[in-house]
Amino acid sequence: MKNTSNSGLSSFMRRRLAKGFMSLPAAILLSSISLSSSAEVNTTGLAVTKDTVTIGILHSLTGTMAISETGAQEAEKLAIKQINETGGILGRQIKIIQEDGASDWPTFAEKSKKLLVQDKVAAVFGAWTSASRKAVLPVFEKENGLLYYPTFYEGLEQSKNVIYTGQEATQQILDGLNWVSKEKKAKTFYLIGSDYIWPRTSMKIARKHIEKVLGGKVVGEEYKPLGNTQFGSVINKIRLKKPDVIYAAVVGGSNVAWFKQLKAAGITSKNQTLLTISVTEDEVLGIGGENLEGFYSIMKYFQSQDNPNNKAFVKAFKEMWGDDSVMGDVTQAAYLGPWLWKAAVEKAGSFDIDKVVAASEEGDIELTTAPEGYVKLHPNHHLWSKARVGKWNKDGQATVVYTSELLEPDPFPAGYQ
Repeated sequence: MKNTSNSGLSSFMRRRLAKGFMSLPAAILLSSISLSSSAEVNTTGLAVTKDTVTIGILHSLTGTMAISETGAQEAEKLAIKQINETGGILGRQIKIIQEDGASDWPTFAEKSKKLLVQDKVAAVFGAWTSASRKAVLPVFEKENGLLYYPTFYEGLEQSKNVIYTGQEATQQILDGLNWVSKEKKAKTFYLIGSDYIWPRTSMKIARKHIEKVLGGKVVGEEYKPLGNTQFGSVINKIRLKKPDVIYAAVVGGSNVAWFKQLKAAGITSKNQTLLTISVTEDEVLGIGGENLEGFYSIMKYFQSQDNPNNKAFVKAFKEMWGDDSVMGDVTQAAYLGPWLWKAAVEKAGSFDIDKVVAASEEGDIELTTAPEGYVKLHPNHHLWSKARVGKWNKDGQATVVYTSELLEPDPFPAGYQ
């Protein structure tokens, strides 16, 4: 096994976080494997009793990333509630210890150590930004914990101690650029992102693809601090350069100012193509659909997907968290985490980390009832999944205009490292 590690919430959001668990209809059923004896299960040294198993949830409930991470922790709680209602895992009910990463990377590291060393949780579902993942990764590898990480990211990483339920670069960045180049006849690109590892690494990959594969040209590249709300100078540069495509990786609450200021400057979908790799329904809730109508996102999931799995997921999510709730790409990927863990634990017949990881690497764990559609866990700890381009509507929902074939994850693509 390769183990490489390259190394204010609104009142609406507060209301969402305050809601407790509510009764649900029949849970989505996913395949499970035969149970093991209590003696086999209880040799792990983890927080496992004859009746319960304890896990951790670690996301930002406060700070600039809360706008993005709130939905993820809600989805994880929904999955855990549904699993508990259908008998739990190996006959045990799942208990949750939740910590707030507070949009601060050292805090993520501190809280992950608490969950693993003090609380001895059997798994952690959490982190969002690559900076937070990089901060907690050494802790998980040292303490031999298991993290289910839900966010689309830059790839170039594979750890024994992480299961990546979001897309890596080849499943999002490269596929999206291929689409916009073909469909919009795009040749010139302006790259804009938040200033930390994921946007910078993503744009490095994007630039290589634009220049070496697509034969295009990058006419500008700029980064703003996470939480930044002033985009006037970069907008002026974009107006001067007149790129075919604005390619954006602005993250978290900064998106509200970014899109509102673009519209105020007269840059809309009527005169500009914009493709973002960082905006989901969760961010649009704060941005306002009217401020990015006609722009595009490249994701693997949109709430508007019309299939029975997704309809059941959306219905259950809204019943638990309120009718005004929305579900974005990372929210859905976070929902997959507990189900993938359940399948691996039951396949292993144990909560032991090494046994669960070994079961996960056999290449036969699949979810046929995932809201996004069929997904399968690859031995490299990433998911086979499809890429989708969504065109944003005024109501904050996206119309899917492109769906790829099932894409094999390749976190170390040749020529992009």
